[in-house]
Amino acid sequence: MPRTFMQELINKASVLVEALPYIREFNGKTVVIKYGGSAMDDPAIRRLTAQDIVLMKYVGMNPVVVHGGGPHISRALERQQVDSRFHNGLRVTDDAAIDVVEMVLAGSVNKDIVALVNQAGGEAVGVCGKDGNLLHAKQMEMSDGTDLGHVGKITQVREHLINVLCDTGMIPIIAPIATDPEGKTWNVNADSAAGEIAGALKAEKLVFLTDAPGLLSDLDDTDSLIHQLRINEVDELTRKGVIAGGMIPKIEACHRALDRGVIKTHIVDGRTPHALLLEIFTQTGLGTMVTL
Repeated sequence: MPRTFMQELINKASVLVEALPYIREFNGKTVVIKYGGSAMDDPAIRRLTAQDIVLMKYVGMNPVVVHGGGPHISRALERQQVDSRFHNGLRVTDDAAIDVVEMVLAGSVNKDIVALVNQAGGEAVGVCGKDGNLLHAKQMEMSDGTDLGHVGKITQVREHLINVLCDTGMIPIIAPIATDPEGKTWNVNADSAAGEIAGALKAEKLVFLTDAPGLLSDLDDTDSLIHQLRINEVDELTRKGVIAGGMIPKIEACHRALDRGVIKTHIVDGRTPHALLLEIFTQTGLGTMVTL
């Protein structure tokens, strides 16, 4: 056997050995994955992400996927000639828009992710917050009084449905569409939904797959990655503008999840091949870890 080929086999075995303590540590534990950004758009990365999720299930973990779909919604609204505008990063969702949002998130996007995971060898089930009264929400209130329409803030997670699916070997794929006791439909920010769901499940980890290497102290310098962030540092970094834009709801969701018992939260670059496996099963990990 050629020496180079033998070395390749040894390297592969070393990877498995490195992963062993993490496989043991996380066996039976729940990991919530917020799936969004380019990880949802690049066909090659989509396949690799699905493989990562399935592998997590096969080694004894319980992956729970919460997904967004903003670009898909924007394209659908444009095709149907429904106005789309944002306020403080949130999509103003009137009566016409909420029908499209629900159709896209709970329909085409959700089922596409389900199909990808199933093709990778898993058994995925797509649900939204209306199924089994999984997510209850109320209208999001803005400090400036702006009416965002059907934009909701989660008030309750009924995690029983998720636990039943996980216990029967399924991988839940959750669209962040919520309801309320009156049966209204609410569009919930996917980052916020992931944080609430992770907290309700007392997940071991909450991982955000995003379009950045993590939290950068200088947005123009990828070498300025902040590897670990403690919650007591958030206010100062927000004041300095380091935490801004789309990173704000992610950090807030991390904070909420940690407060409710999640052990660790991570913001990683979903554009990196096998980002989930590298984060969970290696010593160095990726991105920014947010802790209390």
